[in-house]
Amino acid sequence: MRARHDAREDLQSSRQRLIHFLLRNEIRPPQGVRNWSVKHREWLKRLTFDRASHRVVFQEYLHAIYEVEDRMNRIEAQIHEEALQSEHAPVIQALQTLRGVAEVTAVTLVAEIGQFSRFSNPRQLMSYAGLVPKEYSSGSSRWQGSITKTGNSQIRRSIVEVCWSYRHRPSLKGELLKRQEGQDPEAKRIAWKAQHRLHMKYHRISAKGKGGKVAVVAVARELLGFIWSIACFIEDKQVSKLNVA
Repeated sequence: MRARHDAREDLQSSRQRLIHFLLRNEIRPPQGVRNWSVKHREWLKRLTFDRASHRVVFQEYLHAIYEVEDRMNRIEAQIHEEALQSEHAPVIQALQTLRGVAEVTAVTLVAEIGQFSRFSNPRQLMSYAGLVPKEYSSGSSRWQGSITKTGNSQIRRSIVEVCWSYRHRPSLKGELLKRQEGQDPEAKRIAWKAQHRLHMKYHRISAKGKGGKVAVVAVARELLGFIWSIACFIEDKQVSKLNVA
């Protein structure tokens, strides 16, 4: 998962180099064409240059992008195989019953956390991810500040990113419905409860005039509690199966 993260950063850098090269030569995509869309890639293929040096530089930058994309594809293919066949596959699949938690996020969580039941309660997991607020005390006064950000940044970044989806009303459709097919009923029950509770939490905080980012961070902290519940339930279920066997 960290190799994928590195590849994504390399891809972004490679794309920026090409875009900056084109801008230096006052070459811009047609109006309304979004960078790296299908139309944008087709436009890049049609570009021609009068100077040989420009042709070489353009092709080298473009080839560097293709190389990184191929590396991303190879890494993601292996991630998909691990998600389906590794010893952690049941937990990875169950976590995907949660809104916003697709395969990449689920594998990231399992790769960074390992065994969820090593945390005796969800707050310990929240602290591990650096999503608990700082606390200041003076006499009988107690004040909470921003989150500590002292925990695992990979978990924190992944969770915060997916929590924007909880702005929307609870629903079961599209990719989420596909991910839930064949999954444990208890995992789906917890995931549905999470949708309702986190959606209300986001809008309750937003209604107080606090920014969207503040609300999302608060949702992310609580989402980790639901993640812990599902993962621990599946881990306990696996242990029970082994004991019976």
